[in-house]
Amino acid sequence: MRNSKLVLKMKTMGTALSAVVLVLFSLNAQAYDGQPAPMVANEQPKELAGVGIDEKLGGKIDLSLKVKDDNGQEVTLGSFFDGKHPVILSPVYFSCPGLCNFHLNGLTDALRLMDQNWTVGKKYKILSVSFDSKETPDLAAKKKETYMKLYERPEAAQGWHFITADEATVQTLTKSLGFKFKWDEKAQEWAHASAAVIITPDGTISRYLPGIMFNPQDIKLALNEAADGKIGSFVEHLVLYCFKYDPQQSKYTLAAFNVMKIGGALMVLVMVLWLLPIYIRSRRVKTKSAGR
Repeated sequence: MRNSKLVLKMKTMGTALSAVVLVLFSLNAQAYDGQPAPMVANEQPKELAGVGIDEKLGGKIDLSLKVKDDNGQEVTLGSFFDGKHPVILSPVYFSCPGLCNFHLNGLTDALRLMDQNWTVGKKYKILSVSFDSKETPDLAAKKKETYMKLYERPEAAQGWHFITADEATVQTLTKSLGFKFKWDEKAQEWAHASAAVIITPDGTISRYLPGIMFNPQDIKLALNEAADGKIGSFVEHLVLYCFKYDPQQSKYTLAAFNVMKIGGALMVLVMVLWLLPIYIRSRRVKTKSAGR
């Protein structure tokens, strides 16, 4: 009885194994029968080949490039840099149906969480630059109007600019940023990545904040870093000292060594403040004793 059950189980397992082998064989046959093999999980889709961001930290952007602002005026890129305030530069295109909107929405949401002292135009500027050379200043103006309403701080209009440029200028600027994109004929849209690039007041690339969601504290730290600590309050400068940028996590993380140095300095200060009255009293006692 037991032997018959064992034989039955072995037959069942054999049948199942045969079925698996047949399925695998049929899939393999399809792959070699002129059909594309299934894509491995770590393979990059062909639509995204040549798309991404190669960080060019420390590189310079050409401030002499001619662009058009959202009023249709031709100006130099350098006209948005005053040598004092850092700039957030976002490569986008204004007719984008998805990713660019998510990026600008995420950036706007983070900016709205920052206090009035950090309103765009006060400590920094923003350039939303279209990498589609076919887009016009009229489209840029409409996009600006949309985001000024979302931001709900009318005074920011003087510090947040939506820019278009010709093909040669677009190529020069995006190459200096390491921003790679290409037209997807099938989807009829641009394939591209997403990042806010922090630029120093003199046009040097300081930091990349990739993605579509942003931490207000990361934005403050990146801007303060780009301005060599010349913007923000004393506390914000101290926070910058305590944090460092982690490229693996694409955010600022606590710098333990700097925290330990600050903690040690505070302990020394406390000890001095505690011992100072004792030292003064002892000096007074010695002075009195000497006077007798």
